[in-house]
Amino acid sequence: MGELFGTDGVRGVANEYPMTAEVALDIGRATAHLFKRKGHAPRIIVGKDTRISGYMLENALVSGICSMGVNALLVGPLPTPGIAFATNSMRADAGIVISASHNPFQDNGIKIFSSDGFKLPDEKELEIEKLIFSNNMHTLHPSPNELGKAYRIDDARGRYIVFLKNTFPKDYTLEGTKVVLDCAHGATYRVAPDTFFELGADVTSLFDEPNGENINANCGSQHPETLAQEVVKGKADVGFAFDGDGDRLIAVDEKGALLTGDQVMAICAMEMKKEGKLTKNLAVCTVMSNIGLGIALKKLGIQQVTTKVGDRYVLEEMQAKGASIGGEESGHIIFLHHHTTGDGIVTALQVLAAMKKEQRPLSELAQVMNVFPQKLINVEVKSKPELSTIPEIGEVIRDVEGQLGEKGRVLVRYSGTQNMCRVMVEGPTEEETGKYCSQIADVLREKLS
Repeated sequence: MGELFGTDGVRGVANEYPMTAEVALDIGRATAHLFKRKGHAPRIIVGKDTRISGYMLENALVSGICSMGVNALLVGPLPTPGIAFATNSMRADAGIVISASHNPFQDNGIKIFSSDGFKLPDEKELEIEKLIFSNNMHTLHPSPNELGKAYRIDDARGRYIVFLKNTFPKDYTLEGTKVVLDCAHGATYRVAPDTFFELGADVTSLFDEPNGENINANCGSQHPETLAQEVVKGKADVGFAFDGDGDRLIAVDEKGALLTGDQVMAICAMEMKKEGKLTKNLAVCTVMSNIGLGIALKKLGIQQVTTKVGDRYVLEEMQAKGASIGGEESGHIIFLHHHTTGDGIVTALQVLAAMKKEQRPLSELAQVMNVFPQKLINVEVKSKPELSTIPEIGEVIRDVEGQLGEKGRVLVRYSGTQNMCRVMVEGPTEEETGKYCSQIADVLREKLS
């Protein structure tokens, strides 16, 4: 990670460094310069989620892009994977997303896609940082007659919906299927309901009235409780909760039980293997994945590869190993034969496809994986020293690991996007798991908060 870019772009509190209009202007200028080529009219897609700070950052980015002689194509509120799709589909030179994903509205972020719809590799992000901190971009400005223009792209949402529908098997329909959607007052608030409706589903939409400040507020993939209640109340077949930028998914079965990203991945990997679409007979997950996923994949005869936390690391390993599915426990799942990045709506459609093909309810499909009790505590920290340099932290972790033995595991890591240290413990019972997780978290608070 560089000074600006973390594991998922630049992120922070809106109107505070680095999420200021000034930094956004520089990111726009540096990105435009990096992707500008001679003899070509360069274009950069700019999209956002529904945060109020998106207006400020969008205008600053566009100003920077146009100042370097590059055209900006504005698609407005659209899920992050929709912007990745538009960047590739419209043959743009790059795509920029203004979003802080599942974070509260006060935060925002900027992430960049290359022309092929994949997130920028580390070296390209570092090139952007180098240009910004060189403080000489003003010397690279073109003449007044070479300035770029900004255009509104009115049909981006429609194009993306067509793409999404094409990921659902044409031999099946959603007619007669009752689906409840939690749009998190975010970027999926129009796209998701329209997509499922056009495929024939009976759709109920929740949290689909963004006002700039209610994104992810007690809703979405982080808070699917209301969704679960509505699924049971409305006797729906399934419920889906998206996060603010629509790249992750949490599913709810017809009984109101929540399914994690690990369970969704196990179901989809099982179906892909049956159809001969699981390339290399491989699934990629992260160190945060539940122990139960590895056990389920082993029973299915599927190989498992584990990476660091972060969808970029999952994708890198998928490309290196030739895998067609990979993802995170949080619900960020990548289907490389469909898309270049995680897409919550694509994932939801694959779950529905599995239900249709198997002619079984989601509660039965979920039995492919036994979820071990897991407890996660986020501890706010003032700094991020190497955990191994603090003896008391190492001691409590070793003690808990000794108590768990082979019946569980411990993972303690810093967040790549927030000032937090995440403590995750899996164990044989809810009581033991919670006790051990709190034990470690208490020491972290004492030493780091």
